[in-house]
Amino acid sequence: MNLPGETRLSPGLLRGLSFYPIVCNEVRDQQSLLTLVFSAFSATLRLRILNLDQGISMTKTCITICLLLACALSGCSEPGSDSQSLIIATATAGGTYYPVGVGIGTLVTEKCAPGILASAINSAGSGENIQMMVNGEAQLAILQGLFGAMAYAGKGQYDAPVKDIRSITMLWQNVEHFLIRSDAVKTGTVSDLKGLSGLRYSIGKRFSGTEGSTRTILTALSISPDEDLQPEYLGYSPSVQALMDGRIAGATVPAGPPVAAATQAFAQMGDGVRLLEFTDGQLETIRSAYPVWSRYVIAANTYPGQGKPIQTIAQPNFLSCRADLSTDVVYTITKTIYENLPYLQNIHSATNAMHLDKAIEGLAVPLHPGALKYYREVGIDVPDHLIAG
Repeated sequence: MNLPGETRLSPGLLRGLSFYPIVCNEVRDQQSLLTLVFSAFSATLRLRILNLDQGISMTKTCITICLLLACALSGCSEPGSDSQSLIIATATAGGTYYPVGVGIGTLVTEKCAPGILASAINSAGSGENIQMMVNGEAQLAILQGLFGAMAYAGKGQYDAPVKDIRSITMLWQNVEHFLIRSDAVKTGTVSDLKGLSGLRYSIGKRFSGTEGSTRTILTALSISPDEDLQPEYLGYSPSVQALMDGRIAGATVPAGPPVAAATQAFAQMGDGVRLLEFTDGQLETIRSAYPVWSRYVIAANTYPGQGKPIQTIAQPNFLSCRADLSTDVVYTITKTIYENLPYLQNIHSATNAMHLDKAIEGLAVPLHPGALKYYREVGIDVPDHLIAG
């Protein structure tokens, strides 16, 4: 994948930005602008929620609104204002990235406004998120550890290293969920995918982190996503809907448990759906390709009717940002997150895994200087490979 170094705005974005003079003519003070920001953000979230069942992406609409507001903020603020509007790229609705991203954005805005305003948008996942940061369409993003490692090192689907991204904090483990119809189960492990004989299987949206990690895992296990399976490129909610309708044999929906899409599948299909497991041997084979995965056990009763633990694997998710964000902004974001962890943990149980002593665990991309400053203040020993040169 060749990542362009210049920003290319879509026609939709350009149309949105064309309204900027109108907004500035109407908004003359920061209080009015904040009201506009929160009203537009809330309206956008409602639109996305209403469209979840149809699988309609609101990404471009949300980017347009957020960039419009960012321009309005810079143009309508009092002279000398340091207010900054940030976009957090997440993933498809139905997983964990999106609700956690919304939580981070809401927390930062609530605690740091008017200095920092942050809003989350959905996306295709890690692959698109990196592209959006490089293009300047997002300033922060939630990424899989695998994608961060590949991008920064210029490996896998990246032809050259992507050096203008940084880490802020580890978030939670991205737990592999390989859903499959029960009538296709033979061994109960991921090797059953090789026996699907060309049946349709959703490996995630194109260029998403889900597609990338699924391909990496299956290729390591000598399972061809293009020959042993007939790949479908669906988001989480559309994948589960297609599985329930009998249009696909299975789907990969990795996220922090409980995954809303997996909960829906178990609730609606009962014994008709299974989660495939990974043996120790399969885990070691996968780790030989990329050592970012580790053993993870999904506790019994995490999902409806799931009476026993499931032996799967997981890799770290982390909050990343553009390298050119100011030290003060990233320092404030990092400090705000760790001084308000209960806030995030009330939004999604996946963030219960977040603790200050695990903040840099498993990171493969160097820390942003703002995050580094905070961790040193609280006494965390940061290894040399996480300090940008």
